[in-house]
Amino acid sequence: MTHPRTAMLLAAGIGSRMRPLTEATAKPLLPLGGRSLIDHALDRLAAVGVETVVVNAHWHADLVAAHLAARPGPPGIVLRREDTLLDTGGGVRAALGHLGPDPFFVVNGDSFWLDGPVPALDRLAAAWDAATADGVLLVHRTFQTQAETGPGDFALDPWGQARRRREREIVPYIYAGIQLVAPGLFAGAPEGRFSMNLLWDRAIAAGRLRAVVHDGLWFHLSTPADLAAAQATLSAQDTGGSR
Repeated sequence: MTHPRTAMLLAAGIGSRMRPLTEATAKPLLPLGGRSLIDHALDRLAAVGVETVVVNAHWHADLVAAHLAARPGPPGIVLRREDTLLDTGGGVRAALGHLGPDPFFVVNGDSFWLDGPVPALDRLAAAWDAATADGVLLVHRTFQTQAETGPGDFALDPWGQARRRREREIVPYIYAGIQLVAPGLFAGAPEGRFSMNLLWDRAIAAGRLRAVVHDGLWFHLSTPADLAAAQATLSAQDTGGSR
């Protein structure tokens, strides 16, 4: 496929589990490795040729807006303020007019990852096949995640087709907060607030959701302890938080 030139960065959540760090700021503005989480994500999108990123904001939206306004491009930024939280699916659906007719990346604003031999975003693009999928998720091996993640999110068949965890089942993969989706995934989606899980489940039922297993490092950043552990790991590896 032609490499995506647009992306959505989800930055509207209130970050309740990350309090008290998020009482006075938005979670994507928290620093890790000497740079904010949102800048790490935007840097990675720019590095693979993404030209325009839509960023939604709600919690401390003025701080997010000021941070993005002071950031030199690329990529170009379109800020969408959400007066009412729309959740992941509703936030992306509301931004479709800015994202164009072609497949685009969706990245959680608190996602932080270090690439393996090939950038994860390039690997998602290489795995895209419009004939067989409406979305490709990046997943990470649950047992390699330092934070508490529960029994996992997905199992994969040999061709990378995803299925949900069954009741009382432990599955090997957790969603890593990064995906490549087609606008068609949102056909018939409701207006207002809804989760991407609604669309994923529909795609799974149709056999049209695939996943790529991340081959680098990925950090689950839910609590202050998670953030501190990630910083300690980066410091120990002397990476400076970039790769």
